[in-house]
Amino acid sequence: MKITIIAAGKKMPAWVYQCCDDYYQRLPAEYQVATHEIALEQRGKSQSTDVTRTRETQRLLQQVPANDYIIALSENGDTVSTGQFAGRLDAWREQSKNITFVIGGPDGLDFSASVNGLARWPHWRCSLSALTFPHPLVRVILAEQLYRAWSVVAGHPYHRA
Repeated sequence: MKITIIAAGKKMPAWVYQCCDDYYQRLPAEYQVATHEIALEQRGKSQSTDVTRTRETQRLLQQVPANDYIIALSENGDTVSTGQFAGRLDAWREQSKNITFVIGGPDGLDFSASVNGLARWPHWRCSLSALTFPHPLVRVILAEQLYRAWSVVAGHPYHRA
């Protein structure tokens, strides 16, 4: 199963890459994780937030591999338990689906944006929490939750709930 994580924002602090890589390397070989970053749009008084959000979203969508199941991380997405998230991840694996997580910029994602024939996306909007997190931390939380979901399905002792 290939998991692609596409995020707006480059030049994260080193600890973000170190933490994410640690969790990705713990996953078994059948889970191949690839990450892609796009630069944030320049923000200024002359450009509206809507335009910035749309441009960033279009550039993010250009990175989505063809035929992937697309999951948008959104504060307005569905909140699920660890067990539910693990169940979804396992179902996608069993269905041989490759998945892509899209993490928007500071202004979020434009769900009306389309590119490369992706007029109807995402397949699922997921919220990591009702809390708001800084973007670097979202990447680490997602990496940890992917590892935790695998550990639940595999019966690995990492998840003890």
